[in-house]
Amino acid sequence: MPFTKWSHAGVAARKLVAWSAVACALVGCTGRFEIFHLSELTPAATDDEKRSVRASELAVVDQRLAKIGYTTVLRSGESVGDAPNHTFGTLIDDVGRPLLRADNSAPIADSNDFSSLLKVGGKLFSVAQFESIPGAMYLTELDQNATTGALTARSTRALDLSPIHGLWNPCAGVVTPWNTHLGSEEYEPDAKKGTTSAAAMAAFFGGGQTLDGDASKVTPYFYGFPVEVTVWADAKAQVVKHYSLGRFAHELSYVMPDRKTVYEADDGTNIGFFMYVADRAGVLTSGSLYALKWQQTSAPESTELADADVSWIKLGHATDAEISAIIDSGVTFADLFDSVAPAEGVCPEGYHSVNANGVGLECLALKAGKEQAAAFLETRRYAAYRGATMEFRKEEGVSFDAESNRLYVAYSELQYGMEDAKKNGTANTTYDVGTSNDIKLRFNTCGGVYAYELGPDGAIGSTYVAKRAVGVIAGRMTTVIDSGKLNPTTIDAYPADSPYVGSTCDIDGLANPDNISVVPGRNTLLIGEDSGDGHQNDMAWSYNLETRKLTRIETTPYGAETTSLYYYKNLNGFGYIVSVVQHPYGESDQTKLTDPGDKHSYFGYIGPLPGLEERR
Repeated sequence: MPFTKWSHAGVAARKLVAWSAVACALVGCTGRFEIFHLSELTPAATDDEKRSVRASELAVVDQRLAKIGYTTVLRSGESVGDAPNHTFGTLIDDVGRPLLRADNSAPIADSNDFSSLLKVGGKLFSVAQFESIPGAMYLTELDQNATTGALTARSTRALDLSPIHGLWNPCAGVVTPWNTHLGSEEYEPDAKKGTTSAAAMAAFFGGGQTLDGDASKVTPYFYGFPVEVTVWADAKAQVVKHYSLGRFAHELSYVMPDRKTVYEADDGTNIGFFMYVADRAGVLTSGSLYALKWQQTSAPESTELADADVSWIKLGHATDAEISAIIDSGVTFADLFDSVAPAEGVCPEGYHSVNANGVGLECLALKAGKEQAAAFLETRRYAAYRGATMEFRKEEGVSFDAESNRLYVAYSELQYGMEDAKKNGTANTTYDVGTSNDIKLRFNTCGGVYAYELGPDGAIGSTYVAKRAVGVIAGRMTTVIDSGKLNPTTIDAYPADSPYVGSTCDIDGLANPDNISVVPGRNTLLIGEDSGDGHQNDMAWSYNLETRKLTRIETTPYGAETTSLYYYKNLNGFGYIVSVVQHPYGESDQTKLTDPGDKHSYFGYIGPLPGLEERR
């Protein structure tokens, strides 16, 4: 093994403490014995640093010291193996051919997002999804060095997405307890606007021709669902959509240890938090769908990290086959709801006030007998119709800590509907009109992480039901975004000669947390960022939940986003923090791009780490 073993089973306690002090001196931990810690990384300050992927150089894991760093496995545009469609990130149409521009060139997506690691038999695979419209998925077989743990790509190929009508803007995901890749479709098309809302998917139905495609084959209700990929040792794969989990802007769907309860994050403005309980463990083809109701117990606007009691509203029960059949029947939004415009912010008699999907106040009346179709095809609107809380903003990563029985959820921005009839601290009713105005936080554009405390619920049929929400950690704004310090935690802006000038968030704190991942049994939460002007260079962090120490473990190039941050505790004796660097120079600093190849996304990892040992 390539790791320095600095404790053995028979070592006396005093020797363990001594070794702990040595290791902590190397990696910069708190001086007390820590069982998981990565060395602190400085923020990117120079131009070279701001163009690079940088990561912690040392780690302590269960009394072992490891030299680590960031390792790139694949970048978009690279070709591996000889299978058809083996150029990573090339977008593929419904007949398995690359999409073509008018000049016959094939576009390559630099939007790699969640990329799983799956141990199948004696092999390792990765399923990578590309966040674009149309989207793509690639299956990569990996080689693992038995001595060092280093991962390299043996082959890659695009997966056939024609059985699921193509893939819409896939974002984050998880590995299920039964070892499948569970992805997502984010920012679903608004079916109220008709088929034009999904027009971008026409390119998928190109039949090997051009990006124009066949728009007649597109319906908005095809998109907005979790997508599961099963991989076998012979490198065959099956891709399915789970229509019974509801339709909204799926960030990810996190499966709990009971293999039945699934928490579903919803990204956007005026969105909800959803829970699904499957009928059978390990099978996501039928179940019941619930939406959260928030009852804040902290004083209104007293903090951005409030406490709240939560309950659940059942929206309905369905099977994948039932909802698929409704979609295939050609159902439209007008078949589900009557809709009229509000008059001076008020809906007429017989219509419900709904403010969801980020489209503002709507007046809707559900048509008779359409409860199931509305619940699973217009999930967010129907949940608001039923009185659930649709005031969340940019709900992102989800992860579970079994030791504390807490579910952690990242909110990239704490603002808009999460305020009390305000927009970034200034009076504004746009996001609360037509809602029950349940959430009343102090705004914080840098975002934060919440914990949901879980417990059993006999009526719902799960032992993992969220009962209470507790704020955990938030970023700190600078006066670039909060000039009047309406939030008392806001700090002064960085001076003009600082490498961090223009940052709207404290460089030593969070800026727009996105993907998160618990290190099981080690009091540690990994947090990745998706920031625009919060931090010029997005970062990833390790947060000790006991000591509340935040340690910077990665920085990424200009204009990039940290995606797919996911901890794998033990794959053949090695651990990995998978971290994808999405669209370098894509969200900002485009003028700094000098080599077109530098914009390609990175699929890689921080590590290899020592494999996590079971605690006794």
